[in-house]
Formats: sequence, structure tokens, C-alpha cells
Amino acid sequence: MESYPVPARTLVEQMSAAALADPARAIAFQGAPGANSHRAALEYSQECAPLPCFSFEDALDAVIEGRADRAMIPIENSLHGRVADMHHLLPESGLSIVDELFLPIHHQLMAPDDSPVREVLSHVQALGQCRHYLRERGIRAISYADTAGAAALVAESREQGVAAIAPTLAAELYGLKILARDIEDSPDNMTRFVVLARHAVTPPPGTPTMTSFLFEVRNIPAALYKALGCFATNGVNMTKLESYQRGASFAATEFYADIEGMPGDAAVDRALEELGYQAKWVRILGSYAQARPRTPA
Repeated sequence: MESYPVPARTLVEQMSAAALADPARAIAFQGAPGANSHRAALEYSQECAPLPCFSFEDALDAVIEGRADRAMIPIENSLHGRVADMHHLLPESGLSIVDELFLPIHHQLMAPDDSPVREVLSHVQALGQCRHYLRERGIRAISYADTAGAAALVAESREQGVAAIAPTLAAELYGLKILARDIEDSPDNMTRFVVLARHAVTPPPGTPTMTSFLFEVRNIPAALYKALGCFATNGVNMTKLESYQRGASFAATEFYADIEGMPGDAAVDRALEELGYQAKWVRILGSYAQARPRTPA
């Protein structure tokens, strides 16, 4: 609790108590009240009890320990790429991806007063999404744990010339004045969130689905080419592929992938079976309904 700035602590206590009283409605998120992940939880379920957590690991632990039914985790942004490293977070947690949400992201510049801004605090993702605005005005960017936490810290310090970049909700919660609206570098700024739970789900038949998984290729020539061929030859659309290095050897490459469809679909079953022969290992992270279509109609 002490990790949060003082203005956020009372809200964190109140929201944590509400979540504890009804864990079945609780959705854990990383950040202080007013963060975009808080917004995403409310967008996903207006009846939920949002549970603020200081780190991504804390949010996952809340689900693992039964203090929350689900966790809302951002994984990628249209302007700034990867947010949370799911290849590290999910396998150790034992949780499954059960849903996804796309949230338009608009950043507001906020401060206690109208003083000229020389420094701005926010999450590294928000700073990256507003880098052109900040560079043009010579504003120094300072990274903080999350957007709303930065707003709470600015409200606490009330230092002239120091502002925060955060959602409108954070300005309302912490009594800050919005100096400039929608300062993100692109108006179509979007973050994709995944919803995690203790148990996997099976989307209803006929529902357009996604499946997320990890795999590690063998350290041989054309290993990735052969792995991807499993999906190409079976007509399975892969919408996302990211590589990761685990450890310091740089000898083994792991991949995070999203495909359309799910186990139980004949083409997906064939593709995953073939991938099992081409890869060292394959780990399914979850199958879930598409929040927006991937294949054009």
C-alpha cells in the first residue's frame, strides 16, 4: 500500500475492500485507480469490482490466490508495441487467457495549476505514445510505474512545472487540471488487453476465436520456416508472432503467437500437431472469443 502516492491510498483501500467482499466480481489490474487498465476493467464489466495492484505480478497473484476472479493485462499498443511480457508472466502463473479487449487510448496532460510544464511523469508506454508532443515542447519525460500513479504523485507534490500524462479519470480522481487533451501521437491509438483467469474457457461453437501460445524452435537451419509452414499448409491464419530470448545464452529463441481458431478445429489441430514435431515444446496460453474480427469479411 505504501508504494502508492498518498492521494491514491484511500481509493486503493476502498476498492480493495470492495473486491475482498466479493471476489467473484473482482478484476485485478496493474496501476493506481484511474489508470487505463482500470478503465479497461470497467469497460469489460460495468458491474465488476476493480482491484488495483502495484505490479503485473501482483495482479496475477490476486487471481492465483482467489482474491480476484480475473485480471486485466495490457499486452500491446498500436503506437508503442509490447506492454507486458506475457511469455514471462503467464507460464509461471498457470493462468489462462479467456478474453480480450481493445481500448482506445487518449492521453491528457494534467497538473495542479497552469504553470508552464517543464517535466512530465507517466508510464513509459504513455511517454512513448506522446513523444512527438513532448519533444516539440522541450518537456522532459520521467518514467513512473503507471499513468494514474503519476497523476496521484503530481497531485501530492503540487510542484510547479511538473505535470502527469494520464487518462481523464485520473484527473477527476486526484483533482488535477487538464492542460492539454488527447496529446497522443496518433488519434487511432489503441491498446489490446487480455483477460486472465484460473481456468481456461471454451468459446461457444461458431464463435470467431483466437488462440495464443508459446513455442521454442530447435537451433537448426530453417527451424522457424518449418514451424510457420505448419500453419501455412493447413490454412491457419497467424495474426501475431514475437520472438523472445530467455536467459543469456542467445542460443534458443522462443516465440509468442496468436492464431485464428482453436484446438478442436481440424485445421488448427493438424497445425499444432505438426508444430509439435518441429518445435522443442509448445504451450497453449488460452483460446477465447475475438473482440474484433481479424480476417476481413
